[in-house]
Amino acid sequence: MTHPAYRLSVAPMMDWTDRHCRAFHRSLTRRAMLYTEMVTADAVIHGDRSRLLAHDPEVGPVALQLGGSEPAALAEAAQAALPFGYDEINLNVGCPSDRVQSGRFGACLMREPQLVADCMAAMAEAVPLPVTVKCRIGVDDQVPEQALFALVDACVASGVSHFVVHARMAWLKGLSPKENRDIPPLDYSLVHRLKRERPELTVVLNGGVPSVEAAHDLLVPEDGVALDGVMLGRTAYHEPAGLGRVDPLIFGEDEGRSAEAALEAYRPYVAARLEEGVHLSAMARHMLGLMHGRPGARTWRRILTVDSLAPGAGLEVLDRALEAVHEAEARAAARLESAA
Repeated sequence: MTHPAYRLSVAPMMDWTDRHCRAFHRSLTRRAMLYTEMVTADAVIHGDRSRLLAHDPEVGPVALQLGGSEPAALAEAAQAALPFGYDEINLNVGCPSDRVQSGRFGACLMREPQLVADCMAAMAEAVPLPVTVKCRIGVDDQVPEQALFALVDACVASGVSHFVVHARMAWLKGLSPKENRDIPPLDYSLVHRLKRERPELTVVLNGGVPSVEAAHDLLVPEDGVALDGVMLGRTAYHEPAGLGRVDPLIFGEDEGRSAEAALEAYRPYVAARLEEGVHLSAMARHMLGLMHGRPGARTWRRILTVDSLAPGAGLEVLDRALEAVHEAEARAAARLESAA
C-alpha cells in the first residue's frame, strides 16, 4: 500500500538535504516525505555512521537514499541504517555527476537494469523496510521508452513496486550536471504512461515541478489514472515557504504553516543543536529562501549569511532577521497607503 506521505516528497539533494535541512522542512510540513542526501554504501560501511545517518525520530517520515552498485555492500549499508529509524531505503539511479559515474552508480546504472534489480533484491532481503528506486527516464543515446520500462520491469521482477522517476534524460557526456537540470526537455507524459500501463506500481513524478500548486495539479487524474505522488526538488529548497502550504493543499489538513510559525517550531531544534556545539551557520544556510518574494528578503538573507558566522551566534540572529523583514513590510504597507 502506498504511504500517504508519498503524495508530496522533498527530493534528496547533495549538500542540501542534511539533518538540519530536514528538521527545518519538517517545521513547515508535518506530512510530506523527506529524503536524505545520497550516502554511498561504502561510506556507511567504513565511515562514521552516527555522523552520516544521524536522524531525529520526530523528523519522520524520512527516507535514506543510498548510492552504490554492489548488492552485498548495499545490503550491509541498509542493515546498518536500521537502528536510525528510517522509513524507507531508496537507491540512487539518477545522479549524473562525474563522481557518481566514476563509482559506477547513479544515472549510469540505467544501462544495467539487471544489476539494479540485483541490488534491490539484496536490500529487500536485508531489511524489513520498503526499498525503492529513484531513476531517470534514460541516459545519453538510450530510447527513453525502452530504458525506463526495462529498468522498471527488471526491478519489479525482484520485488520492487515503488519508483520515483525524474522525467528527464541524463546526459553523461557533453553536459555538466548543472546544464542537465534544464536540458533535455522534461517528458511527464512518459511517467504518466508508466503509471497507466503499470497501475499496480507506486509511481512518483520528479523533475522541474515549480511549486506546491503545480504538484497539486499533477496529482489530478489523467485519463482516469492518477500519479501516486510528486517530488519537489530545487523549488522546495530555494522557496521553502511553499512547503507551508503542503499539508492543506496536498493532504487536506485544516491549516498550513506560515514562515513565522515554522521559525517558531524550528527554534527548539536550533537551540538544541547550538547546545551541542553546532554552528548557527550550518542551520541558517537552509533558511535563506524562506522570505522569498517578501519585502526585506534581501536583508533577511544578508543577516543570516553574515551574522550566523559570528562566534557564539545564536537565536538572536534569527530574531533580528525576522524583525528586519517585518520592518520592511511595514514600510512597504505605509508607502502603499500613502499612494492610495
